[in-house]
Amino acid sequence: MVDRRQFIAAALGFSAAAVSGLPAEAATMTYGEAVSTSRGPLQAAPRNRELVRFATLAANSHNTQPWIFSAHDNEIAIAPDFTRRCPAVDPDDHHLFVSLGCAAENLILAAAALGWRANPVVDGDRIVIALEEARPATSALAGAIPVRQCTRSIFDGRPATPEILRQLENACREPNVTAILMTERAAIAGVTDYVLEGNSAQMRDKAFMRELVSWMRFNERDALATMDGLFAPASGNPSLPAWVARPLLRFFFTEGGENRKYRDELVSSSGVVVLAADRSDRSHWVAVGRACQRFGLQATALGLKYSFVNQPVEVAALRPQFATLLGLGDRRPDVVMRFGAGPDLPKSLRRPPELVMQS
Repeated sequence: MVDRRQFIAAALGFSAAAVSGLPAEAATMTYGEAVSTSRGPLQAAPRNRELVRFATLAANSHNTQPWIFSAHDNEIAIAPDFTRRCPAVDPDDHHLFVSLGCAAENLILAAAALGWRANPVVDGDRIVIALEEARPATSALAGAIPVRQCTRSIFDGRPATPEILRQLENACREPNVTAILMTERAAIAGVTDYVLEGNSAQMRDKAFMRELVSWMRFNERDALATMDGLFAPASGNPSLPAWVARPLLRFFFTEGGENRKYRDELVSSSGVVVLAADRSDRSHWVAVGRACQRFGLQATALGLKYSFVNQPVEVAALRPQFATLLGLGDRRPDVVMRFGAGPDLPKSLRRPPELVMQS
């Protein structure tokens, strides 16, 4: 584990050599200060650091932040960090490469806002993004990057207007990716059945549960120590000392309890969207990630919340049945998200650029 001072030093822009000389207030940064630092307004300089900072604010599985960035002149590459993979929930690294696509989309939008046209190419495991000077192109999606979050809470159940649905659907447009938008209660109930069945299967899987718990951060201190993971209050749960929370998990984190939460969350949602690529390979998973990120940003720009309900695509035995329900045939459903109007929750942390960038 990296010393907390190193994280704070990087977040404040100090070099590694200066860590030992940090002022006392830097070593006692609060959770709120760390969030504000990572999610501050986009600055023109240092350009590459700022673009990477905005890229890291993307959605990603378990908030593992499974990326490594390298920047040289007008080229930034995003590579997978396989040390942060989750083999139990994501054995083929599908979610990992979707996460990289999410990060790439953030970077592309942020670059446009700073006056750079970003041209991404998937090269093996990497996404290589070439930057060319252009007129600054600000957008509602770029403006939503520091605000966006996945919100696992009850929404207000109000239906979305046709104009909102049109904008959400347009945000998902990506070559070789299909978006299936569902707002009818019967369709959402059909998805809910698969979410609950998938959740039950996962919670009975000891390897899945060990992996999930390993990424849980039960309080601000734990979250600040790693700047990653699933921060309990960000999911609407109380902040507790780890020594209290871990023994209590088996009492309050149960299959039945989680199924009730997921049912209530889906019933309260305005709709569900499923993304599916034409093919199941890494370049198409990156494309799904880009569409997924734009959906989340568009929802945020419209004042909506959203969260992932990916159990039907994570449990391999359920995936073909879920695809049949959606009329996808042999295609793989990649991502499932619900959306609606809901409350703000505490935001999760991100590691600063210095800890995810290689020279």
